Amino acid sequence: MNREALQHPLYVIVHPFNGYWDLKYERSQKTSLMLSFGILFMLILTNVLGSQYSGFLVNHSDPKYLNSLMEAVYVLVPVLFWCVANWSLTTLMDGEGKFVEIFITTCFSLLPMVLINFPWIWISNYISAQESSFYYFFKNFAVIWSGLLLFVGIMTVHQFSPSKTVGTILLTVLAMAFMAFLTLLFFSLVQQMIVFISTIYQEIVLRG
Repeated sequence: MNREALQHPLYVIVHPFNGYWDLKYERSQKTSLMLSFGILFMLILTNVLGSQYSGFLVNHSDPKYLNSLMEAVYVLVPVLFWCVANWSLTTLMDGEGKFVEIFITTCFSLLPMVLINFPWIWISNYISAQESSFYYFFKNFAVIWSGLLLFVGIMTVHQFSPSKTVGTILLTVLAMAFMAFLTLLFFSLVQQMIVFISTIYQEIVLRG
């Protein structure tokens, strides 16, 4: 992986239209996929470290109940749901993006949340209550920046118009909510089955 390939994610977040076009038609998909996993890992690391080491003025996590694995899940599950939902919908809407291209586009759009939030993990330990507004400003700015990059990326990878991209994103969010509901329902049913089987087993053992 050469230096130009490593710098391309930075190029994408500053020049999203040209950057995403290069990703789709000119860049090596294998290299882009490796970079995507790297960005996703860095976002997970940022999320975990932020929950553990952010300043007490802005950190609302209780250390007693902090679970690093769950912090990783909070990043992985939304990304996976988004990619699956978007791919499923755009396949029906004549979108040109493949699943791997949607995943790469999504991960590249998350880079501002790493570049901005990671330094603020440490800066937040040295700010006053009045200065905490800067912390929230930059966190919100990172989310907005990532959202705009995701919008441009989805529009480019599927070759949609802006209005169709907006509709696709709204439908994708609804599909994600439906997927989350089915997932929770599935785990709830599994839990009830386990309890039921456990109860029957205990009855058999006691009567035996």
